[in-house]
Amino acid sequence: MKNFSFFIRKIFLRRWILIVTIIPFLFVANYLVFIVARSSMSTVQGYQEMQKLNQEGTYIGREDADHMINFDIVTNEKMHDIYTYLDNHFRYGLYSDGTIASISNRYGIEVSLNYINQDFYQQNLFGISDGVDLSFDYSIKDKIPVLVGEGLRRDYPIGTEIRLKEPSLKRDVIFTVCGVLKKNTSHSNFYTLSSKKYYNFSILVPVNKEFIQNAQRGFGVNAIMNLVIFDSTREKLEKFNELIQKNLEARFKFSTQDENYEFFNYYVASLEIIFCITFVILIVVVALSIWNTLASIRLMIKDFSIHLFVGLSYSRLRLMLYGYIGLLLFVSWVAVFLCTIADRYRAWAEKITFFITYGVFGLIGMDWLALLVTMGFDIALAVMIVELMMRKIKKIPISLGVMQ
Repeated sequence: MKNFSFFIRKIFLRRWILIVTIIPFLFVANYLVFIVARSSMSTVQGYQEMQKLNQEGTYIGREDADHMINFDIVTNEKMHDIYTYLDNHFRYGLYSDGTIASISNRYGIEVSLNYINQDFYQQNLFGISDGVDLSFDYSIKDKIPVLVGEGLRRDYPIGTEIRLKEPSLKRDVIFTVCGVLKKNTSHSNFYTLSSKKYYNFSILVPVNKEFIQNAQRGFGVNAIMNLVIFDSTREKLEKFNELIQKNLEARFKFSTQDENYEFFNYYVASLEIIFCITFVILIVVVALSIWNTLASIRLMIKDFSIHLFVGLSYSRLRLMLYGYIGLLLFVSWVAVFLCTIADRYRAWAEKITFFITYGVFGLIGMDWLALLVTMGFDIALAVMIVELMMRKIKKIPISLGVMQ
């Protein structure tokens, strides 16, 4: 205990300002490792999800930034013409989210209506924990079957009827809850695979031809932004583009999912930059830690030599170094852990619909795995620093301390 006290006071804390400097560096390094780990896991999930759409003849449409929609000329009739053409010439997947509805719940969180047609729903991108699948065989004059997110299941259990003025139809409708989405059900962005929206406070609404023909132009424009065309060719899509240009004064780019992956590579480059920054920070942390310890030992060489003669062995010194470095790394890891909890809690506090998640402390599996990766990184870093320190310490001639 006396040896440990000596090393803490006289060696490790001799230049306390360096310790204060090292801890923020360790926190930044840990946080960057956490971000890279979690982003990588989220990207893998995105790849797995989008692989279902990565089939020959499947194209995903997006607005050409150089030829955007002229909303001044868009009418309901023009949008209906576009969707009639789609029905007659293509098998297509329609998905649109983000329409906010006035639906109360115990948390006071805004509820998003996410619209989906049968062809997109059959890609099995959404899991159900209770109830039955959506039915697309209905009339908007009757009850419309819907799926609700985990956050709404207590307020709107299976069988509940929800009466509201449907924002896309601009008319009163009745939703009937037929099932509940799995907890933390999410949907990845077609182009930024690591980006996700969580549907714990969303309602999945089935869309059929009758719904589309009675919907307002805003729905048609939003839905066409993420259009998925199945079993088609670029020649057929070019003819469709001519209709879009005629009705909306816009052009769309239709890409395969493989081409969208290439678009995502621009984002991957940013992860590589983060990795390089982390590597530089690690070099600084290791250098400062070793230099601080060795410089302090040289200044206290007399006392250090005495402790070696009266029972302090290099193996015990190694354990003390592990305790010291491990404590610093643990403090920085806990800081990352608390920041992650705060980030998830912020979504609840600010009631951000698409970022609210369920789990212990609000963390999902991906968060916990990334924290474990960060902990493994800390263990490896501790081993590297301590073993380098021991190698340097053993090279210090004890005879200098004996002479003093």
